[in-house]
Amino acid sequence: MNIQTQSKSAVDPIKLEKLAEVAVKVGLQLQHGQDLIITAPIAALPLVRLITKHAYMAGAGLVTTFYADEVTTLARYAHAPDDSFDKASGWLYEGMARAFAGGAARLAIAGDNPMLLADQDPAKVARANKANSMAYKPALEKISNFDINWNIVSYPNPSWAKVVFPELPEEEAVFKLAEAIFAASRVDLADPVAAWAAHNTTLRSRSDWLNGERFEALHFTGPGTDLRVGLADGHEWHGGASTAKNGITCNPNIPTEEVFTTPHALKVEGHVSSTKPLSHQGTLIDEIQVRFEAGRIVEAKASKGEAVLNKVLDTDDGARRLGEVALVPHSSPISKSGVLFYNTLFDENASCHIALGQCYSKCFLDGASLSQEQITAQGGNSSLIHIDWMIGSDKVDIDGIKPDGSKVPVMRKGEWA
Repeated sequence: MNIQTQSKSAVDPIKLEKLAEVAVKVGLQLQHGQDLIITAPIAALPLVRLITKHAYMAGAGLVTTFYADEVTTLARYAHAPDDSFDKASGWLYEGMARAFAGGAARLAIAGDNPMLLADQDPAKVARANKANSMAYKPALEKISNFDINWNIVSYPNPSWAKVVFPELPEEEAVFKLAEAIFAASRVDLADPVAAWAAHNTTLRSRSDWLNGERFEALHFTGPGTDLRVGLADGHEWHGGASTAKNGITCNPNIPTEEVFTTPHALKVEGHVSSTKPLSHQGTLIDEIQVRFEAGRIVEAKASKGEAVLNKVLDTDDGARRLGEVALVPHSSPISKSGVLFYNTLFDENASCHIALGQCYSKCFLDGASLSQEQITAQGGNSSLIHIDWMIGSDKVDIDGIKPDGSKVPVMRKGEWA
């Protein structure tokens, strides 16, 4: 009760209302009569209620919310029998997949404690994650293939705030995290919807330039990094708002500062070092160093969380290959904030990054019409996972490599060239 009271008083109600409006009008562009499925931590109930209100004001057919609770999650690790960790709620994800096939939109509210499972058995965490990933696949495919309009926004859960600002009292930590979320999401501005329209135009100009260059590969160089990322045949760059296969233009990630595309799963060579920690399922994985041969990670090290990193890489064959490469200037608002959010949605928008695992089919020319076999033939990766980690900084340069071998500067010292 005390946590709920403190978090409510620490979160600006006007900005929270604007975030709900942006989630519906910009993030989802929810259509009249369209159903909406929301997933959220139970601490985010104030935001869920506002989003539900704005969804119905936009004409939503039916809004259904599924909540997660940290206490009950930990109860499983404390008391469940061993075979529990190989199970997942497949019936739920099959239902979600049917809802998406029937036209429902998807909204996820992020805000879980990133260190929730830090003290749990890594083997059980890995087993539970793998079982969940396998069960989630029917629903995830509708999202990763961009069949539907979907969106992620965040709420300053007190347990998350205390990880980000451990030196502050809880109420101050929640206030600081809330303000950082609002600034990154552009809802601290007078007209957030107009601000997002302008930002989308900027991101579109970046992706249009990259698409016009038709690079064969990107070459990253910097401390601990000499990496050539081959790009998939017929790749297409995207950024900001995109149109889903259902014809609705949405902003999947709020915030977003990236332009991104699909690497070639077989054409990544060299070594790369992470420039920011990766928070994954309650474990902080720091100072990652990996080496690629023929697109596959053949060597992986980390100063913290190395065992968890290697379990992630062993999820399936595609987990050792790339599904995304994204460009973000070092001067992005999230980078300039100096806050490490321990949340990929935010931290990936502070730095150029790559993602292990599943590719996005929309990042191909005419991607909506390609079969899975065609996507694979053009270099698209397939996996149960999609995990972003940061490799950009103000010390990293990027060149675009043309088919004739000539180089074009793309970024210098972390900024657009």
